[in-house]
Amino acid sequence: MTDSLPSFTELRSIEQYRKLLRTLHTLSATESHTTLVRMLEGLLASPLGPEEQLEVLESARQTITFVQHEISSRYAAHPLPPDSAEDATLRQVVRLWTALSTAYARLSERSSGKGGDDFRAQWPLLAQRRIQYLGQIIIEYFRARRAEPPGAWKAVHAAYLEAEKAGVAHSRVIDPLNNTWKAQSPDEAYIALLLVDLTNPYGRDQRELHWICRWAQRFAPYCIMQTEWEQDDDRAYGLDANEDHGLRPIALIGPRPGMRRFDGHQLAAQIKAMLTEFKQGTTPASLGLGDDCVQPACARLLVSLYRPWGMSAAGRRFPRRPKRGGNKVCTDWDSIGLLVSGKEFIPPNQRQIQGSSYDINVITFGGRAEEVDPALITDPEAEVRRRGHSIDEWLILDHSVSGFRMQRKHPVERIEHHQLIGLKPSDGTQYLLGQVSWLMYEPDGTLLAGIHLLGGLPTAVAIRGAGINVTHSSPYSQGFMLPEVAAMRAPATIILPGNSFHADRVLEVHGSHAMQLRLTSLVTRGANFDQATYEVVSR
Repeated sequence: MTDSLPSFTELRSIEQYRKLLRTLHTLSATESHTTLVRMLEGLLASPLGPEEQLEVLESARQTITFVQHEISSRYAAHPLPPDSAEDATLRQVVRLWTALSTAYARLSERSSGKGGDDFRAQWPLLAQRRIQYLGQIIIEYFRARRAEPPGAWKAVHAAYLEAEKAGVAHSRVIDPLNNTWKAQSPDEAYIALLLVDLTNPYGRDQRELHWICRWAQRFAPYCIMQTEWEQDDDRAYGLDANEDHGLRPIALIGPRPGMRRFDGHQLAAQIKAMLTEFKQGTTPASLGLGDDCVQPACARLLVSLYRPWGMSAAGRRFPRRPKRGGNKVCTDWDSIGLLVSGKEFIPPNQRQIQGSSYDINVITFGGRAEEVDPALITDPEAEVRRRGHSIDEWLILDHSVSGFRMQRKHPVERIEHHQLIGLKPSDGTQYLLGQVSWLMYEPDGTLLAGIHLLGGLPTAVAIRGAGINVTHSSPYSQGFMLPEVAAMRAPATIILPGNSFHADRVLEVHGSHAMQLRLTSLVTRGANFDQATYEVVSR
């Protein structure tokens, strides 16, 4: 259908560009995207003057944002390998953000030259838009869980320094796309990007990252980038604009000439006030966090952002050390149970489930055959592979008491954020449980992963709810028990299938012995599991 659109060399007036934008709703998202890229890349070669070109850009922003969201949703749900089918989609989305930021930058260059005095009133707007869309390029890589391209951060730093040099860094301009303030300054656009980077974006799922990007825009006005401060604070975040990354702990990079210091103390007070409002029943939407923000997920996410955004860099509780070797990793829930226990999961009420067919099989000439416990599987890993599930070998980069940083090219089994996995280190004899903390693809296709170990040796158990509605034939599910680890201040916990936790819920648990437990508090809610503390009701 794009063949029916006018040639971009024929676009010689604002009205023709507006007409083109109005026709995009008749095209597919892919066709609209291609048209917008060609339009922006050809705009600066058009006969339109700077004011008219700016008007075209401003008219196209909302449409571009919508189309970009539609296209990028194809890959935002899962980490995107460089050799995947949607890799070209990421490149196209980045190309459009690049074209948009370049268009605003070129207008700024034209206005700073001879004869551009009449256009200098637009400098704050041009600077804010340029920083915003250069930042969108980086955020797009966060969404795809891909390493940022070399030079991406330096481009944002350079745009901000130019805004400072021009004296417009703190000048607010109207921005209808800013959900909360409907306005933004260049330094607020810059700080919003830095806030997103502080939240471990490669460890966030699609919904969390979407909320974080919106909240960063909302909270940026409460933060300051300081060029001078009274005393050094090694736990504070600093920024060296000559480096190709965002904020880093000052203790890590060391004091340098021209360094900026991030101050988020006002933001800390804002977050504390919001958490207090939540306890009183105030909705997230009424606090400007968004109509799609739901509790308790919204409060949990905001709590996790309190320290990096409002306080200081948290020192690592357990230092990381280099380590050679590998981890065997399994992601299938039932297979993890087999690897942990070394035997097949058999519900305690198998006889009731099988009914009369069970009795017929075990009765021989009026005598009941002796019941035998399920035999241990001599090679659990081979059995897992026989059932069609893989056990991937990951290379360990470094480790600490709390987990591993690992890498692998082309994992066979899909691995997700916050997913429960089973893993066995090369120097270990038993499978442990871990949670995926973050994922990121490097340009060569290597997948990096951060794994948080769930402390203690796990035990596979059978679990089901208890109560008057539970019968002898009610099904059991597989779960895991983890013992208390006093050295890590970790209480004894139970691992349940996803979304199974309800406070004060009573469960029947069968492992080495049978007992009833009452769930007390939720420790972690992962992608496919709940980890909860409990108290024993009876044995």
